[in-house]
Parts: sequence; C-alpha cells; structure tokens
Amino acid sequence: MSIAIITGGSRGLGRSVALHLADKGADIILTYRTQRSAAEAVVGEIKGKGRRAAAFALDVADVTSFDAFVAVVRAVLEAQWGRDDFDILVNNAGIGTHAKFAETTTEQFDRLMNVHLRGPFFLTQKLLPLIADGGRVMNVSTGLTRFTLPGHSAYAAMKGGMEVLGRYLAKELGSRRISVTTLAPGAVETDFGGGAVRDDEQLNRFVASSTALGRAGLPDDLGRAAAA
Repeated sequence: MSIAIITGGSRGLGRSVALHLADKGADIILTYRTQRSAAEAVVGEIKGKGRRAAAFALDVADVTSFDAFVAVVRAVLEAQWGRDDFDILVNNAGIGTHAKFAETTTEQFDRLMNVHLRGPFFLTQKLLPLIADGGRVMNVSTGLTRFTLPGHSAYAAMKGGMEVLGRYLAKELGSRRISVTTLAPGAVETDFGGGAVRDDEQLNRFVASSTALGRAGLPDDLGRAAAA
C-alpha cells in the first residue's frame, strides 16, 4: 500500500491523478486552496473505491504556511496510517495567466513564479524528509515548454524551471532511490485558465487540429500516465 500527496487535487488533472492512483491501490492526501466541497467530494470518491483519503487546505504560493502543513501531514500519517512517511508526491497545483510578454506585469510574473516554481521547490524540500526511500516525485509541467503560443511566456518559463529542477532532483535523490518524473501535457479540457480549452469551441478545434489524436487532451490522459 502506498500513500500519495497531490497538490491541487480537488479538480481537473489533480483529481484525475488522485482517482487513478487510488484505482492502483494508493491512499491519497490531497490539497485544495479554496474549493473545500470539491476536495471533500474527491475524498468521498476515493473512499468509495475502498481506499483511505484526506484533504487539507494549502496555498502553494505561501511558503510561510509549509511548516504548518508538514506538521499536519505528519499527524495524519501517524493517526490514519501508523506511518511517519509517504511514497508519492505530485506537484500539480497551478494557475493560468494569459498575457503577452510585452504586457506581463510584475504582479502576474510573481504570482506565477510563487505557484509554479518557488512553491513546489520549497514544498518538496520541506516534505523531503517524509518521502520514503524508493518513493516518487512527479512534477506537472506543460507542453508549452516544447512549443510556443503567444501569451504564455511567463507561465512556460516557470514550468521550464520546474523541468530543470526535476533533473537536479533526480540526480540528488538517486541515492535514496527516489525517482523524479515530469508530466508535460498539452492543452487539456479542464477549468484551468477559465476553462478556455474546454469551453471555447474555436480554441478546442485549433488544439485538436494540432494533435496526433485529433482532439484536445482529457484529464484522464494524465491520470492514467501518472498511475502507470
């Protein structure tokens, strides 16, 4: 039995990853920022599969909250699982901001950096003593690090930073047999970025026209990959 922590697990890609890992026998600790009811619904789905689950509020942009979060994780691991470690960390929580390079504000840049790079960097660092030897770290990136679309320069730059960080983590954590994987999907039909890929028919057709499958990505595409 393994235990996975998934940030941003109340919806979209995080929810799909949580459910697919549960199908493979994992118990789940997921985080949410504001959508408590959605997170509790995911916990209910996981328990319906016969697995244990818990959800806790966490703003990954606020590194000052990480010590308290780690203390909560330690306590729930001991109380619910009788363990002092867990097996899988999925850095998934994210936000979308569309702004051309010349129009990107420092506020937008800093928010993206805090959520997509600074936050995951230091959250992983804080949780590292609790990750079991032989465990896994999965960082959710984006296809925008491989191809370019105007309006995503800051977002893609942060995700590019996470991909580089992943290679360094793999090198430094290899002695503990902790594997580090980057999941970098293209455009996916979720409510991310206001649900544009899902709800904008013209955008959806554009995405579909450029993919091998002839459609936009679906959350379960990533969920299956994470649980493979």
